[in-house]
Amino acid sequence: MSNNTSLTEGKILSTLVKLALPIMGTSFIQMAYNLTDIIWLGRLSTNAVAAAGAAGFFLWFGSALVMITQIGVGVNVAQSYGRNDLDGAKKYIFNGFQLDITIALLYSLFLFVFRHNIIGFFNLQDTEVIKMSVEYLTIISIGIIFHFLNPIFSTILNSSGNSITPFKINTIGMIANIIIDPLLIFGLGPVPALGIKGAALATILSQFFVSLLFFIIGKMNSTVYSNVNLFSKPEISIIRNIVKIGIPPAMQMGLHAVISMLITKIIAGFGPVAVAVQSIGSQIESITWMTAEGFSAAISAFTGQNYGAGKLQRIKDGYHKGIQVLGGLGIISTLLLIFGAEALFTLFVPHDPAAIKEGITYLKILGLSQFFMSIEIGTTGAFNGLGRTVPPTINGIILNALRIPSAILLGSAIGLSGVWWSISVTSIFKGIILYVWFKIAFVKIMQGEK
Repeated sequence: MSNNTSLTEGKILSTLVKLALPIMGTSFIQMAYNLTDIIWLGRLSTNAVAAAGAAGFFLWFGSALVMITQIGVGVNVAQSYGRNDLDGAKKYIFNGFQLDITIALLYSLFLFVFRHNIIGFFNLQDTEVIKMSVEYLTIISIGIIFHFLNPIFSTILNSSGNSITPFKINTIGMIANIIIDPLLIFGLGPVPALGIKGAALATILSQFFVSLLFFIIGKMNSTVYSNVNLFSKPEISIIRNIVKIGIPPAMQMGLHAVISMLITKIIAGFGPVAVAVQSIGSQIESITWMTAEGFSAAISAFTGQNYGAGKLQRIKDGYHKGIQVLGGLGIISTLLLIFGAEALFTLFVPHDPAAIKEGITYLKILGLSQFFMSIEIGTTGAFNGLGRTVPPTINGIILNALRIPSAILLGSAIGLSGVWWSISVTSIFKGIILYVWFKIAFVKIMQGEK
């Protein structure tokens, strides 16, 4: 099987880094899709950025639904590889795809039918922003199935130790998006200027292209999902195990998205500039969490294969080395967001002084939590690789939920910056608590308490 790497042998750090770098690159590529939209829409208008930001929450919620199969399939494929059980891996793959496609079609229908009600939830004050949000969400809802498929293709290959192929395919998709985005937003020659609708269409077309490439590669080369029959009869026991592992992280991300939507509703009370600042600021901050999630995926695959092979000491050593790397990346991100705040935000809205001023405040406050956020994300990967997805879910749900009352209280007391502080402080606590939790849990595993 081309480009596959056994994660149960060899030097730990080099094995982790070799697997992680392409996954991190793929994560940056996913981030680049959003950044490309925001950069071009920022040159269209601040309202366009706010509209895409509001509708974008439902892509985020879609990503939560994807995690049911992404985590459930990824963990089981990795553990099957650790046991040298390729037939078992393939069973999880075709059942996972069946489940993923079913969820995608149901969610697509929901978004399309209720798109006006969904955008109305935010109580946006500007009718132009509302109109653009609905237009953006309408197009996204029609093509969201590709948003569901591509992470599954990637995680299956990552779990088998092949992170190079997803990186190459997603790179091609990103290049396509970079070319198509400005073309459809602003128009050129016979191509009409579609504005925010062009941004949504460019995203869907690029993701369709990525799905097509994954399918072609699977047919032409020997990959772990080659010759998987999607029309086979579903195996309820397999699907149940996928859901059992995947539901907790999906719930965490879904509730995180809901909580963030509630916070956005609070922010919307400060006006469209505040909504745009949150949208842009979170995209810039994603430099950290997308990098961390890429490395976390490598930790998860590494942990899963070694857990399947019964190599617990190797898991412990791999976790420590992975957290050291992530901690360093978190510190670098902190310095970048604090000292480069003005330059970073000006890239997105160069002609809006009010947005730039508030954006600088956002990045400096959120910058303080980057180290702890990196630790939390990396530790979540280790828990997931063990198949123990509940602890990160409990930690994330409780502390994310605390953001709502703290955002209301601090927002009333000190203004919009109080909302930013509520997000940053809870991120710090999430990182500390989950790290300690993993250390305690793994001691019990090493002692034989399953």
